[in-house]
Amino acid sequence: MGTSNYSDEFKRDAVHQITVRGYPVREVSRRLGVSTYSLYKWLKVFGEPTSKPGVDHEAENRRLKRELARVTEERDILKKATAYFARESQ
Repeated sequence: MGTSNYSDEFKRDAVHQITVRGYPVREVSRRLGVSTYSLYKWLKVFGEPTSKPGVDHEAENRRLKRELARVTEERDILKKATAYFARESQ
């Protein structure tokens, strides 16, 4: 089996189908007649370096810290209420 030289435009279009349009690598591989190994290599070269589009890690971190603070406060209130009612029942 010979090696095929694909243009950079072809490779970018293939990567675009995977990253932007959301097609599975296996389906794009089958339709274009390219190995999945090649597509994964092209993804590394032509794909965007970000992990997930639309994910703001700083905002998610802030949200989780707020939630942790709220849950910790609720836990502390419940501990105090438990101690109060335990003393009162004796």
